[in-house]
Amino acid sequence: MPRWLKWLLSFGLKVSIAVVAVLLVVGIYLDNVVRDKFDGQLWNLPAVVYGRVLTLQPDQAMTLDEIRRELDLLQYHKVRTPQRIGEYSSSSTRIELNRRPFEFEDGHEGARHVMLTFADNELKSISEVGTKRQLGYLRIEPKMLGMLGTKEGEQRIFLPRERFPEVLVDALLVTEDRDFYHHEGVSPLAILRALVVNLKAGRTVQGGSTLTQQLAKNIFLSRDRTLLRKLSEAYIALIIDYRYSKDRILEAYLNEIYLGQDGAKEVHGFALGARLYFGRPLQELRIDQQALLVGMAKGPSYYNPWRNPERARQRRDLVLRLMMDNGILNGAQYEQAASRPLDVQSRPKIASRQPAYFQQLQRELKQKVGDNFTPGIGLRVFSTLDPLSQQKAEEAVLSMVPKLNKKAKTKVESAIVAVDRQSGEIRAMIGGSRPGYAGFNRALDASRQIGSLVKPAVYLAALRKPEKFTLATTVDDKPIVLKGSRGTAWKPRNYDRRFRGEVPLYYALAKSLNVPTVNLGMQVGLEQVINTMVQLGVDRNEIPKLPSILLGAFTLTPYQVTQMYQSVTSGGRKAELTALRAVVDQQGNLLFQSYPKAKQVVPEQAAWLTTYGMKNVVSQGTARFLQPKFGWAALAGKTGTTDKARDSWFVGIDGREVVTVWLGRDDNKPINLTGSAGALRLYNNYLERRHPEPLRLTWPKKLTTVKYNRLPNGTLAMDCAGNQSLPAWDKDGSLRSRCDGSKPAGWIKDMFSWN
Repeated sequence: MPRWLKWLLSFGLKVSIAVVAVLLVVGIYLDNVVRDKFDGQLWNLPAVVYGRVLTLQPDQAMTLDEIRRELDLLQYHKVRTPQRIGEYSSSSTRIELNRRPFEFEDGHEGARHVMLTFADNELKSISEVGTKRQLGYLRIEPKMLGMLGTKEGEQRIFLPRERFPEVLVDALLVTEDRDFYHHEGVSPLAILRALVVNLKAGRTVQGGSTLTQQLAKNIFLSRDRTLLRKLSEAYIALIIDYRYSKDRILEAYLNEIYLGQDGAKEVHGFALGARLYFGRPLQELRIDQQALLVGMAKGPSYYNPWRNPERARQRRDLVLRLMMDNGILNGAQYEQAASRPLDVQSRPKIASRQPAYFQQLQRELKQKVGDNFTPGIGLRVFSTLDPLSQQKAEEAVLSMVPKLNKKAKTKVESAIVAVDRQSGEIRAMIGGSRPGYAGFNRALDASRQIGSLVKPAVYLAALRKPEKFTLATTVDDKPIVLKGSRGTAWKPRNYDRRFRGEVPLYYALAKSLNVPTVNLGMQVGLEQVINTMVQLGVDRNEIPKLPSILLGAFTLTPYQVTQMYQSVTSGGRKAELTALRAVVDQQGNLLFQSYPKAKQVVPEQAAWLTTYGMKNVVSQGTARFLQPKFGWAALAGKTGTTDKARDSWFVGIDGREVVTVWLGRDDNKPINLTGSAGALRLYNNYLERRHPEPLRLTWPKKLTTVKYNRLPNGTLAMDCAGNQSLPAWDKDGSLRSRCDGSKPAGWIKDMFSWN
């Protein structure tokens, strides 16, 4: 053998050994990288946030229309005969529903086919379709509100392989990698086939990468089109295929694939893609909708159905044809699917945004869950938000604020906080006049003078002393001068600059009279009034011990105001306001759960009488604008206006919610809107959309009625033979004994008027 040939063979052997050694070292390194990633957590998974769970029970005050609106909001399909999950039908008295399966905070519940029957504005019965078995309750899955917890530019909802529709998987394989279950991560046949197709077309129309190669590129490599990247991609694909099962690889691909943008965030995985384009769970998509998602995997920007609908449709139809050619669909199924429109949402959206509410939620997560709330591990957060209340509040703001701007001749900001009247759970929150935009959260952080909103607390402090005060007790409405410690003089006046001599408490509260309120507060004592406000939930440090506090000359946020009114209108049972219900990890372990708790903080009778007094605010007082349209609901409320009309307030109470509305400017300049002319009108618009529940007050123990007659001098005297009465707290029986032992009269709802 010639010497040069020996040298060449020796050199070639050394090079081969060196290449093998390099490949071996690189392979060991890449193998460690792949295992570190795949054996751990592949992605930083954001926490998925859900709204409140709606629980239905027989004999519940819930109308058919309310349930229908809830189902529409959750993107249920209204059909003639429900057959598939996520469908419902509706008649005048019944709703037939195929409820979706869902992982609730306490475990999984499967799909349920049920019939809901209604009568007299109540849900009368819940029964299973088929067996007709009566159910004691039914939970409707909550609306997905958004995501929290990762700072990365991508988001996804992880689904295990078995929860992906098989039709979608089959469509993906015939479109992207038909030999997936037969190659070892790299398919020479696919590369060869793509080369032939591309040569014939004169351009790149088909890729030769397997799903495993695409997964390797997406997880481990950049998108650079270089030979080194392509070689690395193939090598990693071989390692992945060697180390893991085909189903594990497919699961990773189905959750990794990039499918578009939701604002600044990349949308990955078919589960989240279904939410982005169709607003529904992946399992409910029709074949044509699944085919569109599969087709978009090739290029979500190029095949964007909003920007390029015709191109997207052609791609979808190509996927459908491949499915037919490979026996996944028959001819009739193909024709039906290809004839459908794209049916995407009107605009790309995974969930509506509630930035003000999410700020409160994040504060509570930090405070109540702390280190247990670990970002990036795919937690599920159950909140208390009512999607209907939130949606209608946002619609009311967007509708009314432009009109109020014209009325005020300036741009006003707004805030709304709506809470469950009994549980204190926050149902809606808006922090500004552009509800969908993050920024300064006025609901939580705008501390403003509350004006006349303080008055119910003053009257409650008085009504806690039944031996001295009832709703019919008269109080002076005459000029008053209060001297300060530095010689200053405060002369409170009524809004209309009139004085009425003497007026009963119920009338002074209904008409929001300033002077009688100050006189009443001074009789009760500032310390007692402050103590009452503190018990209702106001921080003592927020309240200066000055007579001016009796007219609301101190500041609170809309959130703090709502807490105070929740305590009053629930019968004196304070429930801490909360937006957080539960936090659950991916394995279903409960990391945190909150149960609504209420504590009696003021006497039930005094709170009841105060709420009764606020009903008069609506029926005949400063909020009577609501009465013609909503008189049937027997609402309670209170208007508030601060000095020079800088702030316009209204708190409205129905059977369901306490709602605080604030209007003003961030620079504290006047907006020239009273509580009645501004915030009340926004609340009225909200009620028109949300539809109130009647406010029914359960008559407390030791509460009776006392008859009164107006004397010539304007005072009210007891008159057992008369026909006018007011409720009063009969704490020691003295109210009964004043009328020679006669029995108290029944409650007369239509009280006498005061002229």
